[in-house]
Amino acid sequence: MTVPSVEVSSVPAELPEGTVLLDVREADEWAAGHAPGALHIPMSELAQRLGDLPGDSEFLVVCRAGGRSAKVTQYLNANGWDATNVDGGMQVWAAAGRPLVGEVDGAQPEVI
Repeated sequence: MTVPSVEVSSVPAELPEGTVLLDVREADEWAAGHAPGALHIPMSELAQRLGDLPGDSEFLVVCRAGGRSAKVTQYLNANGWDATNVDGGMQVWAAAGRPLVGEVDGAQPEVI
């Protein structure tokens, strides 16, 4: 798989004001564990849900490892949004000790 060439950011300690963390993983990945406050729009639904994106925000785009989010970042930038790919994705987020929340009752949040 070829990863598009896009601007990349490391996992931020805090999101800058006006920045949205956009998680483009699938529903099962999101439910297992995601960053608190992230906006969830799976890559497979993005084209149909562009209206769900806040218009005047910058986006840090994240997936599990960075491949899907790189494609979404490229798409968003080509269509007028300001987006940056999060290098290493949620795997690096979790490894850096950043908070995770899950939606599976009784299960410890994890990145799958």
